[in-house]
Formats: sequence, structure tokens, C-alpha cells
Amino acid sequence: MKKTEFYLPKEVISMLQRQHYALFGHSAAKLCHYLKTSLKESDVCYKQKFYGINSHRCLQMTPTSSFCDQKCTYCWRPITSKEKKLKAFDKPEEIIEKALEEQKQLLSGFGSLVKQGLTSKKKLEEALSPMHAAISLSGEPTLYKKLPELIRGFHKRKISTFLVSNALHPEMLELLLKKKAKPTQLYLSIDTGVEEIHKKLNKPMLKDSWKRMQKSLALLKKFPRTCIRVTLVKGINDNHEKKLAELIAKARPSFVELKSYMHVGYSQQRLEKENMLSMREVRAFSKKVLKHLKHYVLKAEDKKSRVALLWNKKTKLKIDFKKIGK
Repeated sequence: MKKTEFYLPKEVISMLQRQHYALFGHSAAKLCHYLKTSLKESDVCYKQKFYGINSHRCLQMTPTSSFCDQKCTYCWRPITSKEKKLKAFDKPEEIIEKALEEQKQLLSGFGSLVKQGLTSKKKLEEALSPMHAAISLSGEPTLYKKLPELIRGFHKRKISTFLVSNALHPEMLELLLKKKAKPTQLYLSIDTGVEEIHKKLNKPMLKDSWKRMQKSLALLKKFPRTCIRVTLVKGINDNHEKKLAELIAKARPSFVELKSYMHVGYSQQRLEKENMLSMREVRAFSKKVLKHLKHYVLKAEDKKSRVALLWNKKTKLKIDFKKIGK
């Protein structure tokens, strides 16, 4: 595994480390906010409510710490790299081992919570042994050429996977299918059914991004659990619900997450607080989409995260962790 300095400039490394990213090679891990609140019994991620993923047992990581070919206006992460491609590729097994090791290191100071009676020893021990890997921390994971082996490696360890992609690399989705490395749940971040809004909101670096996205959407039917995630930015993509519904109907994902933009992190440099939708507005938009969409229902919502879940009424809502790796 090459040193992180091979991939990123020192000032970027320093900035990410100040934000508590554990950097290794071209990969990274970071404790999720909801992992911490779950340990303290104060709150959990909406993914626990929707899909049964225990927040305190989730590993948030990425094989592409600072590489992405979109510069989404709403992205709260630091947009640091101008590179579209990685210079070299670390081995999947090394990445997994290092990610699990860094997770333990990041949790090393949480023993004090047990002493203070804020969490149980059992729950902290569980957190040290993740059951789920969210391959979504930052960057675009489909740029990592050994992604199929990475996913299979997690599954061999009985660790489920959520893969979150900007949908610009259908060739990698095809490779996942070919190598029988389907993630437990595949997310495609698709924010609109209108090409002009896509270019304005997502700022893709690839000229044929819209065509690539359509190819990725056409592949969704071949994966067992899928989700289209829509980040709603008021005044930009919180309309054209019919076009979005048409796109969803063609792709037929298991789920659709309609989530408000949140005015946090680096997105504050590009958007305003007024660009956030309230939960009431998210719910209203969801109902507008459903008017143009058959076979889906509004199944759940989370007020704190301002997210609504549309469900196809077929796919099991909760993940069966006993089947991971079989």
C-alpha cells in the first residue's frame, strides 16, 4: 500500500485529518455521527429505521478518498481533487484490513463512555466488529478498479455492503455483475429527470454523463436491492416531479430516498439555508412524485434527516444479515 502522500497533496491530507478522517493509501474511514449517537443511546441513522442496520456496527469508508468526477453543488464533503483517475490501486484485502483496523483505532477513546455509564461494554465491543460497510464516505467508489474484489472481501467476512455511486460508470456496474460481486444494496444518486438540471446541480466532469447515467439506471434491475437517492435542493430540483417519476419507473429500484439538502460542511460555500426543504415539503414532493408513479408507496420517513422512503412493496425492507456471504 502506497502512502497517502502519493495520491493527495500535504495540505489536503492535513485538512482531512483535522476532520478526523483516517487516511490510508487512496482510501479512508471515518466514524459516522450516528455511530457515536447510537453508542450514547441518543439517536440512530434513518438507515437503521428503514433497513435494520445497527448504526453502532456500521463502518463508513471509501476506496477513493478524494477522487470524484462530479462536483455536486450540495456536497458537504471537501471537493479536493482535480484528478478523475487514481494513479495506482491498493489491494482490496489491504484496504479492508486497514479500514477495520482504523475503525478500532478511531473508537479507542470511547471506553470512557462505559466508565461514565453512557454506553454498555457489550455495545462498544459490538461497534469494534462492524456488520455493515457503507462504501460512501467520500469520492466516487466506482473509480476503484478492484471494487468487485473489495465487495466480495467484505461479504466473506459476513459484512454487508451499501455501495453509493454517482452512476457515471456503468462499466463498473457491469463488472460487478460479471464477477458476481453484487453489493447488498446499490445506491445511485440521481437528483433529477432533466438533463439541464443534472448538469447545473451535479457539475459532471464527463461530457457524456447523462448517457452514462441512463446506462447505469438500465442495469439496476439486475441487482437484488437497489435505491435511487434524490437530494432535493429548493429552487433547483424540487419540481419536475413527472420527469423524475418517469426515470424511476424505467429503472424500477427497490426504494427511492427523497432527502432534503442540508446546509452543512462545504456546501455552505455554494448554497444557502433557504435551499433546504422542511420535512413537510419533502413529504409533499414525495406525494407529487407518487401521483405519476405506479407500484410504489410512501413507506417511511425520518424527520430529523428530512428524508422520505418510497417502496416498491416487493423487496424486503430489512436486510437479512444471515444471508451475507452465502
